[in-house]
Amino acid sequence: MSYLMSVGVNNNTLMTVTWNDEPVYVKMIDQTKLPETLEYIICKNHYEICDAIRNLSIRGAPAIGVAGAMGLALCAHNHVSDNKNDLLSDLSSAYKSLVETRPTAVNLKWGLDKILEVSYRYETVSEIKENVIKTVKKMTHDDIETNKNMGKFGSDLINTGDVIMTHCNAGALATVSYGTALGVIRSAKESGKKISVFATETRPVMQGSRLTAFELVHDEIDVSLIPDTAVGYLMNNKMVDKVIVGADRILKTGHVFNKIGTYQIALLANSHGIPFYVAAPLSTFDLKNSIDTVVIEERSIDEVVQIAGKRIAPKGVRIFNPAFDLTPPNLITGIITEKGVLNPPFEKSISGMFGMGDVSS
Repeated sequence: MSYLMSVGVNNNTLMTVTWNDEPVYVKMIDQTKLPETLEYIICKNHYEICDAIRNLSIRGAPAIGVAGAMGLALCAHNHVSDNKNDLLSDLSSAYKSLVETRPTAVNLKWGLDKILEVSYRYETVSEIKENVIKTVKKMTHDDIETNKNMGKFGSDLINTGDVIMTHCNAGALATVSYGTALGVIRSAKESGKKISVFATETRPVMQGSRLTAFELVHDEIDVSLIPDTAVGYLMNNKMVDKVIVGADRILKTGHVFNKIGTYQIALLANSHGIPFYVAAPLSTFDLKNSIDTVVIEERSIDEVVQIAGKRIAPKGVRIFNPAFDLTPPNLITGIITEKGVLNPPFEKSISGMFGMGDVSS
């Protein structure tokens, strides 16, 4: 049985990040080269994983969660001492480097914590190495299964003939495979529903035009690309039935951190009476932090002032380039997870999903 079949996908499905055993390395799609070419990066240590996450060769909250975990597994595999404390020290150092690459998406810390927890559970270096590698392989399988379950729940919210708008990229390229928001769209198509998609270009890094459009064309799903500034026009002209986006972090209150521009799309959808859904796995939920404690990543000014290496803004102009924004729960119709669809009031439904009782009391 091939690796792809063993994780429940076919040979035409995009696999964003995979673990290879002999020789040991992590293989990932280089998303900076899309859509012109489909190229892969081979990472043999956690430093190369850090670089790949930092420069957006791999991005998307679930994908970097698994990639970060694989970075720690590479660190463990490459460790040469038989001393457990030395290995744990190396893992702790690698953890720090990896977690600092992207501060907003909570899945990265989730994946790293999972591997660190496993590493402390065993007594010998060989046991640690064996079990962290088993764990990252299981995370790969689980991610795909999670996305497919999420897709089935989300598909029930979609009618045949629906036109769906999505923002940024929450597809196979943002996960190990299949996707969150695009997983819902894929599942709807697989169930026989006729649907079409509007994808926003998603400035400044163009994840919509480079990645989402690439994925949907690859999977033969009807997609039209629009400028970010055309969202209101389409909604006002009754050209959109539903909006489905992904998430990089969801708080216990139902506040959603996602790619910059999500908030204004949610506002416009609310104003026009269009359902606005968020699709995200339970690993994206942050039950500890509040709005004020989440760091919004600011990225390089070059992403704003340059396109394809050519400067498009005058020198001397000030640049503000936040990568994410915050959408409040009152603008969200439902949150699609692998365990079902959460409905308002979200503080109550999220606490119920995680078995926390009434967190508002």
